[in-house]
Amino acid sequence: MARYIARRLVSSLVVLFLVSVFTFLIFQVIPNGSPALRIAGRGASPATLAAVVKEWGFNQPIYVQYADMMEKIFTGSVVSYSGNINVLGQLRAGLPATVSLAVGASVIWLSGAIVIGVISSRRIGGTVDRLMGVLASVSISVPVYVIGAVALYFLAYKVSIFPNGGYVPISQSFFGWLDHMILPWLCLSVGFIGLYSRVLRSSIIETEGEDFVRTAKAKGLTKRRILVHHVLRTSMIPIISLWGLDFAGVIGGGAILIETLFNLQGVGQYAAESIGLLDIPPIMVIVMYGTFFVVLLTTAVDILHAFAEPRVRLQV
Repeated sequence: MARYIARRLVSSLVVLFLVSVFTFLIFQVIPNGSPALRIAGRGASPATLAAVVKEWGFNQPIYVQYADMMEKIFTGSVVSYSGNINVLGQLRAGLPATVSLAVGASVIWLSGAIVIGVISSRRIGGTVDRLMGVLASVSISVPVYVIGAVALYFLAYKVSIFPNGGYVPISQSFFGWLDHMILPWLCLSVGFIGLYSRVLRSSIIETEGEDFVRTAKAKGLTKRRILVHHVLRTSMIPIISLWGLDFAGVIGGGAILIETLFNLQGVGQYAAESIGLLDIPPIMVIVMYGTFFVVLLTTAVDILHAFAEPRVRLQV
């Protein structure tokens, strides 16, 4: 088991390294993406531009620039090219909004998916099952920004049930925080509920054909006990794996569209603004930060699966 954990940790470090290298190189080869020109300004003289290049080290070899960038990231001294602002400070400022969005939405989509998935699996081929399937397909197919825009227009502008955007820290006002987060939570959760409910439905149907379930039925256990203590516990394994990845993705700035649409000023919105400016330091920090959460939760899920299922250890 120790060897398996060591291999997973080493592979995680390799993933982090490769992602950082590819991200850095991609923004180095973008046409008209010279950070020196953006720092100095469009009307800067050649002397000013040369001074900026020398000061920021843009005249160094690419591997030296990469090493310098990573050193600044890990020491917390990295600053943005566009505003000369400490990136980690900006990240810390946006993290509460992103964490609030991720935690609330993930609870909603996981709870909703379990309820809908179980109901659909109990009514296979029936009217309820077909209706749930249609709704799930629609929720998965419609882009999240369309759902958010429609909800914002009708529920914030037309009816004014919810605020039309912005973020209120929970430390400032719990009810204000809740009021501003409910609509983003629901909009972000819709697609996940549709996907997770279909996966859970299929997993429950497959699990009910296993030998241990037939044995439980032969022992005379009630249908509810079999469902909760045997079928659902096993069927939730792929759901928990998906939830870990998606939760990490949202924490890492994956909810860019929702944060921007509702003006939450979180990590995702900061990432979108940095990409628009081709500002490499914030993008590097946010990519590394998001990759870290995805790799961390993926590794944790894999290790937990290895503890539960010894055959998993032999596949790596």
